[in-house]
Amino acid sequence: MTGDASLPATPSSSARRRRRPPTSRTTATNAATRVDILKSAAKAFRRLGYHGATCENIAAALHMKKGNLYYYFKNKEEILFACHQYSLDRLLALLDEVQQSGAKPPDKLRTLIVACVHTILDELHGTALILELEALSAPHLKAVVARRDRFDRGIRQILEEGIADGSFAPHDVKLRSFALLGAVNWIPRWFNPAGPATSTEIADSFADFLTAGLLRA
Repeated sequence: MTGDASLPATPSSSARRRRRPPTSRTTATNAATRVDILKSAAKAFRRLGYHGATCENIAAALHMKKGNLYYYFKNKEEILFACHQYSLDRLLALLDEVQQSGAKPPDKLRTLIVACVHTILDELHGTALILELEALSAPHLKAVVARRDRFDRGIRQILEEGIADGSFAPHDVKLRSFALLGAVNWIPRWFNPAGPATSTEIADSFADFLTAGLLRA
């Protein structure tokens, strides 16, 4: 045995290429593709139901082969989980911004209602808080429910702030929060993208109506 036999072999140029870390451009492209997949999946889930939609449906809408889909996600359930996480990421980030904004409670609430409607109708078509929760595995369901509850607690905190400063009439904040989120979450059940009302019109109308019902007379 020669003296240098224990030294690691010099990697070939092809091996070095394989080990090269992804560039920022590649990372950005992969992230954008993942979002495109989530949007395609959300449309398919809303139209066909989670169990009726297939990975072929999701991939075909993007002119992608089903096999390419598995480069980004392990299976359909992981796509569904990612849909929920994507929507909740956006809503919770906005909740943090609103809570730190110093705006008055009615303005905070209105901003969040508008954001909820746009997330549901323009982003992932209903995945924000309700879509196909029963199809998630137990660990994924637990993670989604915990984050959804955090958003609900944020709404209740704003309602409590409004009662404390006199903006809102006294009420049971838990029931009012359920009523607000229930009204918004039901929108995907009746919304028709080809209908006469745009998502902006619906968001503004719901925000005006739901906020006005809380104000002190």
